[in-house]
Amino acid sequence: MRFLGTCFVWLVTGAIFVGCGGGEQASPGSGDAAETPAEKVVVSEKRQVDPATTGSVSGKINYAGKAGRKSRIRMNADPNCAKQHQSPIYAADLKINDNGTLHNAFVWVSSGLEGYAFDTPSEAVELHQKGCVYEPHVLGIQTGQNLNVLNHDGTTHNINPSPAQNRDWNISQAPNSAPIVKKFARAEIMIPVKCNVHPWMKSYIGVVPHPYFTITGADGSFELKGLPPGEYTVESWHEKLGVQKQTVTVSSGEAQTADFSYGS
Repeated sequence: MRFLGTCFVWLVTGAIFVGCGGGEQASPGSGDAAETPAEKVVVSEKRQVDPATTGSVSGKINYAGKAGRKSRIRMNADPNCAKQHQSPIYAADLKINDNGTLHNAFVWVSSGLEGYAFDTPSEAVELHQKGCVYEPHVLGIQTGQNLNVLNHDGTTHNINPSPAQNRDWNISQAPNSAPIVKKFARAEIMIPVKCNVHPWMKSYIGVVPHPYFTITGADGSFELKGLPPGEYTVESWHEKLGVQKQTVTVSSGEAQTADFSYGS
């Protein structure tokens, strides 16, 4: 009877401590008991930006290189496209402003905002197909925000983004049809967009998890407003000239400057 009783205890113990064959008991603190208790797992909450403490970063995207020869776009393959232009149309891949700055540079905060939460904007960002070119050539959008693609032309387009981190799609859009509405779930710099019908049509989309991004225009300047105090990496992306980075420290109520220069 004593032997049977010992075996019974061993079986019960074995059911509790898996893998302790040979009658050995688990030492204190081993096995499942060593796992981190659920009550000790701390879930950190994201902070909201306090508008009363924010600063800004502004600057210009300068270009010191040669302008080179402009690449003219030929639209003869589709008369519906060609007839919309009375003067030559040129590619927007290297658009230099009169003041020596760059058009279509995408500027954004790439790091430093990881502890903050940001609402997804309710308004959509629009990508227009007008005159058989994409307008704008470069655009920015937040993760989860609606992208509306509109066709203003009298010909069918085929919109085909090629993301690396998001789902791709390839959709035809007839003239006067309803907007195509899409979203991007993950941040990605940058997503190229093309039209499979008209190969000269190209655009780029920067997807960012926060609102601190912008695209340079006719004066090559940018401004990132409403940044909470902290140290940030600010990046400039250009289609042909690549990426540049700067570290900028923003204090409450201060306006910092960060100029970028390409082609020097």
